[in-house]
Amino acid sequence: MLTEITQTVTEVPNCPIPGVIRGQPPPPQLGEADRLQCVPSISGRVEVNLTVRDPASSAAWYAALLDLEDLYDFVGEDGRMHYIALVEPKSQLVICLVGHQQNSGERFSEFHTGLDHLEFLVDHREDRNEWAQTLNRLGISHSGVKEPEYTRNAMLTFRDPDNIQLEFFWRASTR
Repeated sequence: MLTEITQTVTEVPNCPIPGVIRGQPPPPQLGEADRLQCVPSISGRVEVNLTVRDPASSAAWYAALLDLEDLYDFVGEDGRMHYIALVEPKSQLVICLVGHQQNSGERFSEFHTGLDHLEFLVDHREDRNEWAQTLNRLGISHSGVKEPEYTRNAMLTFRDPDNIQLEFFWRASTR
């Protein structure tokens, strides 16, 4: 039996070139500004999903550090996945801690393909000092505030219970 498949073609709204289809790359002859208008938008809200060995203990650690609130806690019917989502109420940052039954229990390493580290941007250079005090109060080891000579940026580096490298990062103005 022959089955006919139809696909809905949706043009990208606000694209200055008629016929640019959602999900297809814009034509190469478009200028940079026009190409940017032809790319579907994203909200700018960030949701990070991290594979961890013990979602419950990692959730408690992240909640204490960042003052996160529970969003939901899900365990798959077959028990092979445990997913805890936390939200930071002001910024709406969502951190999801995912446990997989197949996890062999090794600690995270940025030297494997995938995540290198996760940065939390701070608004003011001085904020890093306040975060250093918070890490000290929570007993979390850290690098101290680093200001590398190769950049005007500054950071405070530390690791979560699974060894995932995290940073509070201040980016110097480019102006």
